[in-house]
Amino acid sequence: MSDLFDVSGKVACVTGASSGLGRRAATVLAEAGASVVGVARRADELAGWRDSATGQTAAVIADLSDRASLQDVVRRINEPFGAPQIVVHAAGINARQPADEVTPDGWDITITLNLTVPFFLSQALVPAMVEAGWGRIINFASLQSSRAFPGGIAYGASKGGVSQLTRAMAEAWSKDGINANAIGPGFFPTELTAAVFGDEDRASRNAAQTCVGRNGRLDDIDGPLLFLSSSASDFVTGQVLMVDGGFTAK
Repeated sequence: MSDLFDVSGKVACVTGASSGLGRRAATVLAEAGASVVGVARRADELAGWRDSATGQTAAVIADLSDRASLQDVVRRINEPFGAPQIVVHAAGINARQPADEVTPDGWDITITLNLTVPFFLSQALVPAMVEAGWGRIINFASLQSSRAFPGGIAYGASKGGVSQLTRAMAEAWSKDGINANAIGPGFFPTELTAAVFGDEDRASRNAAQTCVGRNGRLDDIDGPLLFLSSSASDFVTGQVLMVDGGFTAK
């Protein structure tokens, strides 16, 4: 039974590995025995992840919003351990601009990082997964994939797109042994949610909205991540698993 969740010997690529849930995902997969390539823009933070992580790790410093460099990024991802069978798309941005203040640049970078990059990076990595006959794509959805929050129109549009992207990826590639699913986190203490957790009243209201009565802890992501990364999820594809303490159930 323990073999169901085994990722040892697999190669994983995790974007956004320099901080937050991406860093947690990269750390957990490395601890579980996968060889992990972390991808992020900030060199110092990415080096900090490698210094703190155990297991086999490598770092690729890249600006994923630069589509022209995608093939070079893929080459660098494949270099340390070979082509990944697991790809986790955790890089993202939330500009938190009210609808009347959304700028073209803010809209474009949000859609690019949160929605466009997961598709085109996956598309570039899929051929090797097809050849192997096995793969896992894990996107990051959000509470805002289905809920509207103030200041979240661009972010919500991108994360609503991630839900449909996940289903479409499953339709396209699961016949080749590549399962595509998404994790939809609730409120976790990360850089992206610093403004939320910096407001004690707001954080308390969010905790009260959950069924379990608290906000997320980083280790709450570990089990769902390993499930979706391993053979335990062989018959699960095209799904968004909300890891939100029941926030969306109420």
